[in-house]
Amino acid sequence: MSTMFGATLHTAPGRSESEGHQMLQRAAMLRQVAQGIFAYLPLGWRTIRKIEAVMRSEMERIGGQEVSMPVVNPAELWKQSGRYFKIGPELARFRDRRGRDMVLAMTHEELVTFLGRSEIESYRQMPRMAFQLQTKFRDDARPRAGLIRVREFIMKDAYSFDVDEAGLAVQYRAQYQAYFNIFRRCGLPVEAVLSDVGMMGGSMAHEFMYLTPIGEDTLLLCDSCGFAANREVATFRKPEPSTAAPAELEEIATPGTTTIEALTAALGVLAAETAKAVFLAAEREETDGTVRTEYILAVVRGDMEANETKIGNLVKAAELRPMTEEEIAKIGSVAGYGSPVGVEGATVIVDELVARSTNLVAGANKEGFHLRNVNVGRDYVADHVGDITAARAGDACPNCSHELRTTRGVEVGQIFKLGTRYSNDLGAMYLDADGQRKPVIMGCYGIGVGRLLACAAEEHRDEKGLRLPVSIAPYHAHLTLLDDVDSEAGEQARRIYDELWASGVEVLFDDRNERAGVKFADADVIGLPLRVTIGKRSLADGAAEVRDRATGETTKVPIDGVVAELGRRIAAMLADTDATATPVELPVELFEH
Repeated sequence: MSTMFGATLHTAPGRSESEGHQMLQRAAMLRQVAQGIFAYLPLGWRTIRKIEAVMRSEMERIGGQEVSMPVVNPAELWKQSGRYFKIGPELARFRDRRGRDMVLAMTHEELVTFLGRSEIESYRQMPRMAFQLQTKFRDDARPRAGLIRVREFIMKDAYSFDVDEAGLAVQYRAQYQAYFNIFRRCGLPVEAVLSDVGMMGGSMAHEFMYLTPIGEDTLLLCDSCGFAANREVATFRKPEPSTAAPAELEEIATPGTTTIEALTAALGVLAAETAKAVFLAAEREETDGTVRTEYILAVVRGDMEANETKIGNLVKAAELRPMTEEEIAKIGSVAGYGSPVGVEGATVIVDELVARSTNLVAGANKEGFHLRNVNVGRDYVADHVGDITAARAGDACPNCSHELRTTRGVEVGQIFKLGTRYSNDLGAMYLDADGQRKPVIMGCYGIGVGRLLACAAEEHRDEKGLRLPVSIAPYHAHLTLLDDVDSEAGEQARRIYDELWASGVEVLFDDRNERAGVKFADADVIGLPLRVTIGKRSLADGAAEVRDRATGETTKVPIDGVVAELGRRIAAMLADTDATATPVELPVELFEH
């Protein structure tokens, strides 16, 4: 430690909602360089490399072959997939000195499909799976919580190539198990939940969530049957609507009722008997490069909330924004009194429950007025009907009807069934057994390495510092010398240090000329699994003190037995960690698709 690059801190610089991130800074693991951009110091980099080693071993176990793809990609590939035009400023674009469009890859679907196109020609060359551990850049508008949401990051991303959906299903299930193995071996408890495919595209995705109050994702969980989904895609069993015969449309005065609460109080009706209008807009890029604004009017029942992710998926819009009052007026509606009745120039999207309901109260598109007995089909036409409501705590589970509960989580990994999303666009084709050219079936699978470290720090800490698991701690043990390095105690400490390394135990030696209190405080904040203390007092007893960081238990071990004792303890800890990588129960949706 007398030559270590990086100093421990009494207090973390800056503020963060993540206590784990503050501990990482105090433990000299990393330093912030710019907003959302961090440098790893030696202790942090050792931990990153250990996390990567766990990932490599699990990817290779299921047949993965490691590659390395450049972070700088020709923009032409991203234009072929269409994502160059659909992704906003978070995709970093630039031109090289020859004026060619380039991008900094935030993910590598385009480039790996390009490689698949050049390396795979026949069905005999599949299945294949390639993976890499590589830096990516995403110019996120709102980096937060240290490593949990950053702009530059290291990712383990893997990509599979198959001849059909059945082959993809096999790879997807293997990745599902491997991900649980990775997180368990790194000491991180996770839940797998159904998620939105987002900008990646494809037919199915699962997120692996670390449950924590600082998470920015809301999850819906069923404690009865195990249903789990991100709120972006979570479904629920909706109540049966009224089946009364459609009644005559009636306009009624409702001054000052711009909210569902005010409307139900004024008319004495239930929120479930009303329809709520949500005004959104999507920017569409035309083939000539011009941008067209599509106005979207979504309708959900008054007692429910609209889900913008589901709406965006229904109309195939990557991003949505609220319409302005001027835009609302342009389609013939009025904010606070809006409905699809009589509007023009808007795409009307109706929730399936509204479509099955009769005689709802909806806006009259006139200031201070509403309409009674509004019915889909008779009073307005829906361009799209689907599930566009957001699930909430207390809603009925779609599988077993048990009440759902909500919790917060951080996404630490995600797997996707891409299908032919990229192979079609980039021409990755193969010849099947009959000599027919077909698109390769693909999947992709990613884990944020730094985000995993951030969550592990959040999970494994106390008021004194970190307590990272032995599998990813920067060293196995912390050797603390409470005497001069040239003393008898110093000679014994140096001997033990050398012998520990020779026996395979990684040890950090605190040989600094500092007070015992400083050394103990630094050992606690770095939080290596075991601490060995040698000084005049312990040496007089012919022993060293061995302290377990997780339990706080301290024992005296004979000097000549320290190396063997630490080797035994570390081997047991590693064995316990590896034993957590056990088979998991696969969710039903993996078999239904």
